[in-house]
Amino acid sequence: MQTGTILWQPDLDALAQKPWGRFYRSASEIASADLNTFEALHAWSVEDTEGFWNLVWDFTGIVGDKGCPVTSDQMAMPGARFFPESRLNFAENLLKKQGIDEAIVFRGEDKAADKYSWDDLRNAVSRMQQFLMDAGIGTGDRVAAMMPNMPETVIGMLAATSLGAVWSSCSPDFGEGGVLDRFGQIEPKMLIACDGYWYSGKQIDVREKLQAITAKLPTLERVVVVDYLGGAVDVASKIENGYDWDAATASYSPKALHFERLPFSHPLYILFSSGTTGIPKCIVHSQGGTLIQHLKEQQVHCGIEEGDRVFYFTTCGWMMWNWLVTVLASGATLMLYDGSPFAPGGEVLFDYASEERFTFFGTSAKYIDAVRNAGLRPADSHDLSELRMMASTGSPLAPENFRFVYDGIKSDLHLASISGGTDIVACFVGGIPSRPVCIGEIQGPMLGMAVEVWDEDGNPVVGQKGELVCTKPFPSMPVGFWNDPNDEKYHAAYFERFEGVWCHGDFAEWTENGGMIIHGRSDATLNPQGVRIGTAEIYNQVERLDEVVEAICIGQDWEGDVRVILFVRLSEGVELTEDLVSKIKSKIRTGASPRHVPAKVIEVSDIPRTKSGKITELAVRDVVHGREVKNKEALANPEALDLYVSIRELKD
Repeated sequence: MQTGTILWQPDLDALAQKPWGRFYRSASEIASADLNTFEALHAWSVEDTEGFWNLVWDFTGIVGDKGCPVTSDQMAMPGARFFPESRLNFAENLLKKQGIDEAIVFRGEDKAADKYSWDDLRNAVSRMQQFLMDAGIGTGDRVAAMMPNMPETVIGMLAATSLGAVWSSCSPDFGEGGVLDRFGQIEPKMLIACDGYWYSGKQIDVREKLQAITAKLPTLERVVVVDYLGGAVDVASKIENGYDWDAATASYSPKALHFERLPFSHPLYILFSSGTTGIPKCIVHSQGGTLIQHLKEQQVHCGIEEGDRVFYFTTCGWMMWNWLVTVLASGATLMLYDGSPFAPGGEVLFDYASEERFTFFGTSAKYIDAVRNAGLRPADSHDLSELRMMASTGSPLAPENFRFVYDGIKSDLHLASISGGTDIVACFVGGIPSRPVCIGEIQGPMLGMAVEVWDEDGNPVVGQKGELVCTKPFPSMPVGFWNDPNDEKYHAAYFERFEGVWCHGDFAEWTENGGMIIHGRSDATLNPQGVRIGTAEIYNQVERLDEVVEAICIGQDWEGDVRVILFVRLSEGVELTEDLVSKIKSKIRTGASPRHVPAKVIEVSDIPRTKSGKITELAVRDVVHGREVKNKEALANPEALDLYVSIRELKD
């Protein structure tokens, strides 16, 4: 199974009638040239910045006063400004549609279900908007949420941003310290929170945690508690200025919504870095940049149109939640799910997809791997006839999981492995509807994104590994970091390595097909004997073995060099014998290279990961080297780090 093997080919005749084909024709008219290949279209999109983004605004139907020009006089990074004279409102664009069609469908494990029509959604937003206005919430105020992925979270966000407030959210499974590390920095005026949530069939009560958090956020003037477990009234009564959501909003009658139109660059979201190496960075994203990037990706690259039913498995602490909710601006139905994707069984999300006729299914690479390892084959058990596209992100999708999607889930869908992140609340590379899907490869760069791979000296390279960079500005660059008045942290995060060029921190490689392979994070790249190795290259080999459930790899400083250490979590009943170690090393040697072979293979019972499911190589590396992990609150299972302390095998 070689990287580059074609798994899927697009129907170009059918594609001509889809948003991708229509965008092609519109771009060709503007460029006065026949942009008859993706390469030509992409080249135009990064060369004619003004023409391209002007077309995206018009093509996607953004509501607002566009103004002129599209770009500012100074378009350096950082500092570039798009649509400097425009006025718009993010929530207004998401609430364009009206009527009785479904706007939101929600399931919470097997414990809850709900549906909202577009009229229901607008009415609910109106009630919450009135509550916020009476509470004095306005332009620039921060509204924070510790919430499950449920309709009230979307309603709260729309109500807050309709008034020009800045929204920030995390999931309720964050510990007290993790929530305070985030929200304590941005000084919210209001907090929306749940009384608890369900996970793996268990009821998780967060009332005591909520009381402790609110007591330590002195800027709060209102706390609104959403009832999920039946305890909202109780906990709201124990919090100063606490309100039960249902009672607070029921006192208002729906009326015409007010939308505060503000500049393109006005702050919309504050997202947080993972925080595994220190206190999380507060990344501020603009309303216009977020909207136009998401609409480009969703309508043009994903073909999402009015009436589509779009799902992404995410929590409110991952940027994919922010991406997902934007589909409302295309008139698509927002499919929400909260809880474990394996409760009550591994088929739960595919039950949801079949019964509710998903047209788009987004998830993490780890979830696809878990479905495969569980022996599930939705292609044989579920009606996925409406499913047109599947997206995967969070970590590189292993080659065998590319194959599994087509063999075990659906043979005729467009699989898009995508990569970008919290830093840009969007993608650098992802699905290209007119290109084939090849095993192990992201299809190509997103339109308008001048993505390159550079070597150590800043030279563009193809067919060899290097730093993923973006050489030209794009609208969803952060406005900046919160409490970073001179942009020193912002500059250091992205522009310190190559001045004036966005350096994303991914170790990547262009393939001969024009696709991309992400080899892992640059800061987790291994350097044995001075040779750079991406950890994903090792995972792609070892996790193909039936004996291995998952792995995590680090570089250990050793005798003036770095040696590769591989930790493996094994399948039930499997022991790490000398024969299995030899098998693992042989698989890596033949599938990757001799340089990738670990010096040590060590069994562990758990692997630490962030709340969004990403394994934390840097945290493990710090523990192995006896360094403090500065923000364990960012981890879903911080207790797993104890497994890596003072390991005997690492002392010789």
